[in-house]
Amino acid sequence: MLRIDKATIKFGGLTAVNEVCFEVKDHSIFGLIGPNGAGKTTLFNLISGVHSLTSGDIFFQDKSIKGLQPYQINATGIARTYQNINLFYTLSVLDNVKIGRHSRIKSGLVSNILRTPAQQKEEKDIVEKSMELLRFVGLEDKCNFMSKNLSYGDQRRLEIARALASDPKLLLLDEPAAGMNSKEKVDLTELIHRIHDRGITILLVEHDMKLVMNITHEITVINFGKKIAQGTPAEIQENPEVIAAYLGGGLIGSK
Repeated sequence: MLRIDKATIKFGGLTAVNEVCFEVKDHSIFGLIGPNGAGKTTLFNLISGVHSLTSGDIFFQDKSIKGLQPYQINATGIARTYQNINLFYTLSVLDNVKIGRHSRIKSGLVSNILRTPAQQKEEKDIVEKSMELLRFVGLEDKCNFMSKNLSYGDQRRLEIARALASDPKLLLLDEPAAGMNSKEKVDLTELIHRIHDRGITILLVEHDMKLVMNITHEITVINFGKKIAQGTPAEIQENPEVIAAYLGGGLIGSK
């Protein structure tokens, strides 16, 4: 599904990601972990086109996406959420999800101005798809709320629904459990499993090690921008280099 081939990015004299390599298998839940500042979100930004590679390449379904713009990468079948929630706060919950459908819209400027039958049908389909996703994440009854008025956990779920609106084959989740309470994390875990059951491959960055170890099939660990380990959750928990990277305390809460 995804192959990272010696991905490297430099900001001036700082190498934020340094020749990182790994593969995410189709229909898997893959974890990307590491201490704060390890380069995880920067790597997500490379995959989604927010940043450009200094060297190396990234392949999605065996095709290079190097140099593509974020909207082009989204159109290929990759969607993401953000470490810091990034919603359109002055728009409704429903409108936020409808915007996530933009890469699948076929109507052009003229058909939108003329309100052709095809355009009206597409608009109806967008609303129906968006409402289905809001039901899926448990926000259907809040579809007309302003997104800024949602609880923190609901905003996280709305961002996931918006990402799903583009019908991704690969979903990048950047610290989706950050700031959630225990109940919200249980609900999130169940939601991730249900997303996976829809046939979507998931690449997950997360600091909650209990969550990561319980739901992922394979994990890559990076530290100071370099890959230091890869394996199953059980293998990662016993890896001495990984334990050392987490300040010698082991992966707290992972067992």
